[in-house]
Amino acid sequence: MSTLRLRGEPQERVDLLSITPLALKALTEAEAGKLAIGTSRRGLTLGDVFEISLDGSDSLVIEGGSSRLDRVGAALSEGSIRVEGDVGQRLGEGMAGGTLTVTGSAGPYAATGATGGTITIEGDAGDHAGGAVYAAKAGLDGATLVIKGRAGDHLGDRMRKGLILAESAGAFAASRMIAGTIVVSGALGDHPGYGMRRGTLIAGSHGALLPTFVETGTPDLVFTRLLAQTLKRLGASQVSLFGGTLRRYSGDLATLGKGELFVPA
Repeated sequence: MSTLRLRGEPQERVDLLSITPLALKALTEAEAGKLAIGTSRRGLTLGDVFEISLDGSDSLVIEGGSSRLDRVGAALSEGSIRVEGDVGQRLGEGMAGGTLTVTGSAGPYAATGATGGTITIEGDAGDHAGGAVYAAKAGLDGATLVIKGRAGDHLGDRMRKGLILAESAGAFAASRMIAGTIVVSGALGDHPGYGMRRGTLIAGSHGALLPTFVETGTPDLVFTRLLAQTLKRLGASQVSLFGGTLRRYSGDLATLGKGELFVPA
């Protein structure tokens, strides 16, 4: 297990896009220490910010967190990264595979564009978790995002594919959603599914519902039973939502209107 131990709060935001177990495997500790991660004229390197211990394994642990650690695990395609603490924005951006775990909280745009692997945030996530960054065509695009705390506003904005689990979320969850599945065990904020085209949103409760969502009964669907089995295998707390009847709403009828929102009846 390779280790990066944070020396202290970074002097500036740092970009950890290129820091993965695969990238570090071929480097000595001295060579790794020269990798540029700064975002200003200071020219910070990995060795300036972290104490480095490498063993060539597929597992990397970052000891110590900061909201200034951006794009952690963004280039991860195999192996695992674990952060003991908080991280900044764009956690796992574009991640293609492997396992990424944060024991603290994450900033905005966690898992944006991630196409594979599993991202777990044991604390809270900022706005636009699983959502699209500026001018991007899609947000989460095939990966699994697990948020064990609260997600901010616009959870899964323009999500195209994959699975998001959260304990609760702010306003506009599943906004502009293209496809995929979001399951929230607790409450959503106002206007879930704004601009939703396709996809499935399941929640314990919600705030103000858009008038462009219409109730379509309490169908017993094979899809929801299969999803419940998947969540049970994952050990997800959200499986409790499937213990009773679910009421279905279709929308957003102001767009394509093939999305669906389920809440306990």
